[in-house]
Amino acid sequence: MAGNSFGDLFRISTFGESHGKAIGVIIDGCPSNITIDEEFIQSELDKRKPGQSRITTQRKESDTAQILSGVFEGKSTGTPIAVVIPNEDQRSKDYTHIKDIFRPSHADFTYQMKYGIRDYRGGGRSSARETAARVAAGAVAKSFLKQFGIQIFAHVSGVGTIEAPNLDTKDLNALLDLRESNIARCADPATANEMVEFIDSIRKAGDTVGGRISAVIRHVPVGLGEPVFDKLHADLAKAMMSINAVHGFEYGSGFAGSELRGSEHNDIFVADDHDLNQVHTHTNFSGGIQGGISNGMDITFKVAFKPVATIMRDQETVDIHGNPAIASGKGRHDPCVVSRAVIIVEAMAALVIADHLLKHQSYKHAAR
Repeated sequence: MAGNSFGDLFRISTFGESHGKAIGVIIDGCPSNITIDEEFIQSELDKRKPGQSRITTQRKESDTAQILSGVFEGKSTGTPIAVVIPNEDQRSKDYTHIKDIFRPSHADFTYQMKYGIRDYRGGGRSSARETAARVAAGAVAKSFLKQFGIQIFAHVSGVGTIEAPNLDTKDLNALLDLRESNIARCADPATANEMVEFIDSIRKAGDTVGGRISAVIRHVPVGLGEPVFDKLHADLAKAMMSINAVHGFEYGSGFAGSELRGSEHNDIFVADDHDLNQVHTHTNFSGGIQGGISNGMDITFKVAFKPVATIMRDQETVDIHGNPAIASGKGRHDPCVVSRAVIIVEAMAALVIADHLLKHQSYKHAAR
């Protein structure tokens, strides 16, 4: 199986399966002398771990990260950082009923046809449990970006047809406090309450529902992004689309921008004190990226998640022999993934920005 690595200079490779002994990540390219706070890494993982509320899966995992290499006396050494996260609460017997059938909208059929074998226990490598390794790596990337003042914030902006109002994103720390004050992880408390009640009703009905996560990246310097094929927004899109259950990505004005005229959509430049280093735009329909390169404005984007494929109802399907079969919903699953996916979105954004920042720094160094 290829495709287990992400990034060029700040590069990660993840490993492990949902019901194996552990999952983990190798982080290659992290600069030396970056403060690596294990408590911070753990706090990020705690935001993604299962069993944290009534609207998430009840699988119980501490997701305790163990750093095996690349860190000495709390600092990165510049060598590969290896992090392993043991699996603790596997219930493989919950999946024996589907070992010979293909669950609708899961990776069961495609894995079987591609590889001729599949780990049916929780989906194996296709399980969203793999994303815990990404969150650990994202925490390291955030630690690197912190020295540049770069901030990343995401929250649940929509569930089903429920949509949160647009937020004032000037104070991301305040929004973070609001987000973490509720189990929906929506930074608008009133909307969060509505989301929680709706998701809980969906859970009790044995069904699932999709949602949306909105994100902003602040204080990104001008110049990140590599035209033509490695545009910054293209790499962000790939990062987000690689997350389990993601079905859509848009940045800046997104699809709504297609309804506007150029005279309405163009972002007008302003230079404070006639200084090119103080250029900004009146509007930000571009989402902080123009020509595939960051322009210094806030980078804004939204990610859409489909409903979780496992529902607590019987569904028609076929077995490994092509015969009609019934897939019964059993086990422990999220009725809606977005509250746990917020930190995954942040982690993948941090990995993209860290990678492009290192590329940008290499060019600046070569130009000296």
